Amino acid sequence: MIGRSRSARRRRAGFVVVAVLWLMAMLAALAATFAFYIANTNAALARHGEKLQAEALVQAGVELVAYQLNARREFGLFPGRFTFQSGAATVSVAFRGETARIDLNRAPAELIAGLFAALGASAPAAEDYARRVAAWRMASDKAAEEAEAAAYRAAGLNYGPRNGPFPHVGELALVRGLPEALVERALPFVTVYSGQPEVNAAQAAPEVLAALPGMSSDRLYAALAQREREPQNMQALTALLGSSAAYVTVEGGRATRVTVDVDLGNGRRTRTEIVILLFEDDDTEPYRVLSWSDEVYETAEVRPSVERR
Repeated sequence: MIGRSRSARRRRAGFVVVAVLWLMAMLAALAATFAFYIANTNAALARHGEKLQAEALVQAGVELVAYQLNARREFGLFPGRFTFQSGAATVSVAFRGETARIDLNRAPAELIAGLFAALGASAPAAEDYARRVAAWRMASDKAAEEAEAAAYRAAGLNYGPRNGPFPHVGELALVRGLPEALVERALPFVTVYSGQPEVNAAQAAPEVLAALPGMSSDRLYAALAQREREPQNMQALTALLGSSAAYVTVEGGRATRVTVDVDLGNGRRTRTEIVILLFEDDDTEPYRVLSWSDEVYETAEVRPSVERR
């Protein structure tokens, strides 16, 4: 009897030990889960704080560009850049008028064809692509509009040309038959915000200058060299362009593209590209944002935010 009682007590004691161990394991798992949650919450809050800091620095960069351009009254005439510090962060700002790019809605077809040719398309293909771009934005007549729509259907596309202005440069990819690689190469050199059929030769990239109808390699090199020597001497620059000068303007524009690179000093970097429209002095706001595009970069050495805190 006594033996059975001792055996029962040992079994109960063993059960208690197992229960206690099980509870300890559960508590350890709960503590680990809670610690993981706290760590991730701290990391998320830190990243959110970094995002807010970067956005504030980008806004500051845009405000400084608007102030400079309004103070100098040089709207879109010449590009510029500057850098400033804010705590551990370094902010690099570059700005350039949109007239440096070819306007998909206003540029003549021959200028668009010149860009496609400068980017590697054959002359016949470039002219055909430019014709399709012109047909996308505006048909010449009803018959031409119907013929172009039929060409899209024949190509197996379930849409036709817009027959109206491009709202965004990305829509260039929808134009029938344009190679994807060519569109990607063209995007850095086109816009829908210039509002002018010509380009500003003082700001335009070499690829845009090469796109000017009648441009030769000799004229291009001479123009680039002149622009390097005297960036604000538009008269001397246009004189070197010959017949190509018909496609350039010495006028600026109120649409300006601002690129802001923010290095937060902890391995986190952001790049933001904004197009702003500057207003007149009597407007209630100095500018309006036309487009805003963000990109984020991280170096491989960046540690989780929770470890930096």
